[in-house]
Amino acid sequence: MEKVKAGKKEMTVEEKLQALFRLQTVDSEVDKIKILRGELPLEVQDLEDEVEGLETRIGKLNEEVNELDKAVKTKQNEIVESQALIKKYEDQQNNVRNNREYDSLSKEIEYQTLEIELCEKKIKEFSSMKDDKKEVIDESKKNLEDLKGDLENKSSELDSIIEDTRKEEETLVKESEKISGSIEERLKSAYRRIRQNARNGLAVVPVQRDACGGCFNQIPPQRQLDIKSRKKIIVCEYCGRILVDDDILDEEK
Repeated sequence: MEKVKAGKKEMTVEEKLQALFRLQTVDSEVDKIKILRGELPLEVQDLEDEVEGLETRIGKLNEEVNELDKAVKTKQNEIVESQALIKKYEDQQNNVRNNREYDSLSKEIEYQTLEIELCEKKIKEFSSMKDDKKEVIDESKKNLEDLKGDLENKSSELDSIIEDTRKEEETLVKESEKISGSIEERLKSAYRRIRQNARNGLAVVPVQRDACGGCFNQIPPQRQLDIKSRKKIIVCEYCGRILVDDDILDEEK
């Protein structure tokens, strides 16, 4: 049988196919563990993003409330200043020398009175806005607590699954790396590319019941004989997966 050099180790085509099938078997076991985790990793990530986003929103709302408090305080100070000016102008009116001065001071008093009314109106607006934002903050905090509870439960569930399967996965990953090390880079790259694009991550499949084990399309008899001879690497003309004969299943047991 023809021998092909792969790195430092010479491998026959048959040995290459056996190595690829073993690699597929191990990688499929790793896939099963990941399937066991299901959507939990994505759900945990989504919840973490939601918690972070809500915390950021609450932080911004609190900053806006603080700014409104400052604005209210500023308007309150302006009222005090206007009240002081009104008192000052009223005192001055008691000592005016003519009606012109009196009218001028009256206009200043009227202006400051309007300023006070405007400030009071702004204070009411700012206070109303503050109350609305505090209501949103309270609701957001409640939602945040609910999200954190969900996150804690999902994280705990995921951690439990990871812990239960950690040793098995580590063993399988090491086995996958070991097998990969025996396969030439060109063939290994092709395997990874097919696996990435194939349904269920199957890049190497046996011919069973005269059909491709990946896409289930019929394989012609002569092509089946070529596959069974293991003298060259053959891919399915329909789905592009690497094909092996079904006897390899018994050999791997």
